[in-house]
Amino acid sequence: MATNPTPGYEIPTEMRDFAEKSVEQARKAVDGFMGAAQKTVDTFEGSATTAQASAKDVTRKSFSYAEQNIAAAFDLAQKLVRAKDVQEAMQYQAEFVRSQFEAMQTQMKELGAMAQAAVKQPGSKK
Repeated sequence: MATNPTPGYEIPTEMRDFAEKSVEQARKAVDGFMGAAQKTVDTFEGSATTAQASAKDVTRKSFSYAEQNIAAAFDLAQKLVRAKDVQEAMQYQAEFVRSQFEAMQTQMKELGAMAQAAVKQPGSKK
């Protein structure tokens, strides 16, 4: 009976390099899409009623959250393709789930506060 632990499966360097390049290309494509979407929103936003201003703030905040969440997902993907074994990859996944849950809670609180502030503004119906 051998006393040495069996080595874990290691992902070949070439495969990690390829995956890393693919993740980076996808990140650039999504960044381009988000930039174009933000420009579209800026173009269509009208001026000046309280409702429009509130909607504009929520839209901008939502885009900001989307960008943060997408960046976090790409960061996870980058870590996963660099992981040396399954245990390391599972650790990264667990950290990601924990941090995204916290981020989601914060984002929902902020959006809720924005909605309440919009309802309480002068000129809005109560």
